[in-house]
Amino acid sequence: MSRLNKELGLLQGVALLSTSLLGTGIFVVPALAATAAGQASLWAWLLLIALVLPVAFTFAQLGKRFPHAGGAPHLIGRAFGARSERLIAMLFLAVLPVGLPAALNIATGFWQAVLPMGRGEALLVQFATLAAMLLLGQRPPRASGWVQGLIALAILATVALVWWAGELPRASQPLLPRIGDSWQLITAALGVMFWCFVGIEAFTHLGEEFKRPQRDFPLALLLGVLLAGLVYWAFSVAVLSFGVYGDEHSDAASLPRLMHMLLGDEARWLVAVVGYLACFASMNVYVQGFARLIWSLADEGKLPAPLATRNGHGVPARALLLVVAICALCAALAAVLQLSVDDLIRYANGNFILVYLLSMAAGVLLLRGPWRWIAAFSALLCALVLLALGLDALYALGLLGAIALLDRWRERRTGLPNLQG
Repeated sequence: MSRLNKELGLLQGVALLSTSLLGTGIFVVPALAATAAGQASLWAWLLLIALVLPVAFTFAQLGKRFPHAGGAPHLIGRAFGARSERLIAMLFLAVLPVGLPAALNIATGFWQAVLPMGRGEALLVQFATLAAMLLLGQRPPRASGWVQGLIALAILATVALVWWAGELPRASQPLLPRIGDSWQLITAALGVMFWCFVGIEAFTHLGEEFKRPQRDFPLALLLGVLLAGLVYWAFSVAVLSFGVYGDEHSDAASLPRLMHMLLGDEARWLVAVVGYLACFASMNVYVQGFARLIWSLADEGKLPAPLATRNGHGVPARALLLVVAICALCAALAAVLQLSVDDLIRYANGNFILVYLLSMAAGVLLLRGPWRWIAAFSALLCALVLLALGLDALYALGLLGAIALLDRWRERRTGLPNLQG
């Protein structure tokens, strides 16, 4: 029996996942990928979609069979035991110090393109963004579904406008160009492009809130992945066609430059609004997902009981407030330390890929028939992507090791196994 209200339908699920995947990446990462791999980035997008689909199929089957607000950590715990669930939950929550500041910085950048804004003002915008997510998160989950559905339509309309105004595709930019000896560049591009498809694991936290999880959850997941992949590829064609990439400044401002070239200076505000809303949508799914993970752990006695409190709409309000407070603190620290968005993305990717890898390994144990083989293939793909990150993966591996040592030290200090976990 579900512990949360069942209010999400198929269309709301597709909207939530597609905007989560598009969110902070759609107007920045295609330019980063083009800088890393040039024309080969169009092939890299298709390759990444092909790599992500088996992972999506596996998550879809796991979420269909085991809908739970604990999401990926719960699935890993079912396969490998309570300690694994506890460690991966902490690893997943450890995305907050790097992932959320990156997303907030990207969101704020759209307003900085149209308004004179210093570091202090930018931080205030980030705090206001978190406050808006806190207010929206107090409402039933269907409210987020409808809001994100409208944002998804705005993103699709913006990309369609770029293609229409730019008269794409152009003969000078083949949709699938010949890349010759450029295949080796794809590996470098995949390291940053994987950021675009993190969000699937956060989506699993909403499994308990679907009206018909066995039918709608896997469909929403697969349709959301395909829709997001198509939009990423389409915007990458535009970025390459107009050359709005090449360095850190150009990559960050790819959408404003592109819209200025096509529609003139009056397009600045359209860029700011749509870009910011896309980032908001992605962050909202993560913040709500983190809140449900904390609530689930508290509801099962693995975190302090007050965090299991729900409000009148059945929403984990206290857990949500904790997540927003942590995000605000991390955003302030990132601003003080002046961490770059590219560095934050790469470090966060290591955490996500490790969670994906262990989730796929859990699928090998929990699923049967052909789904087990798909999960095994997905685990191999995730391992290869983790290797592609190189030294950046050490952040996630070192963090997991540190969490495991702290957990072991806590058990030895109490002298008893953690019976709650």
